[in-house]
Amino acid sequence: MSDSQVTIKLTNDEALVLSHWLEELQMTDLARVVDDPAVWVPIHRIAGTLDKALPDLFAPNYDQRLEAARQRLRPEG
Repeated sequence: MSDSQVTIKLTNDEALVLSHWLEELQMTDLARVVDDPAVWVPIHRIAGTLDKALPDLFAPNYDQRLEAARQRLRPEG
């Protein structure tokens, strides 16, 4: 088994939208969404890393920031 790591770079908008989606995913019936428990190890790691890196998660206007990030990421048209 290798100890090498993979680095993923996201914009703040991408990280905010992904963090919100991961939070919602973790609140669902996980067995229906992902049938392999091994998948949850990296999902929880990514979610935890995003939680620590995003001060926007605790902003009073989080909902507005999230929606603005979604709008910026959506393709035009």
